[in-house]
Amino acid sequence: MIAQVTDIFKDVLDNDDITLTDATTAKEVDDWDSLNHIQLVVAIEKHFNIRFTAKEIHSWQNVGELVDSVAGKV
Repeated sequence: MIAQVTDIFKDVLDNDDITLTDATTAKEVDDWDSLNHIQLVVAIEKHFNIRFTAKEIHSWQNVGELVDSVAGKV
C-alpha cells in the first residue's frame, strides 16, 4: 500500500525521486506544503475510493499513520 501512496505523491508533487517510509514527515518531502497536502489527500481518497474525516487528517504525524488510515478503510 505504501508503494501506491508513493506513486500518488510522485504524481501530485511532480517528483519521481520521492521515496516514502512509514516515518516520513511533510518536512522531509520537497513541496509537501499545506496546499499540496490537500491535493494529496484528495488524490488518495479518489484512488482508493474512500473518505477521510478532518479529525483523521489532522491526526497524522507521518506517512505510516496516513497509510494505516487508508488500510483501515479499504
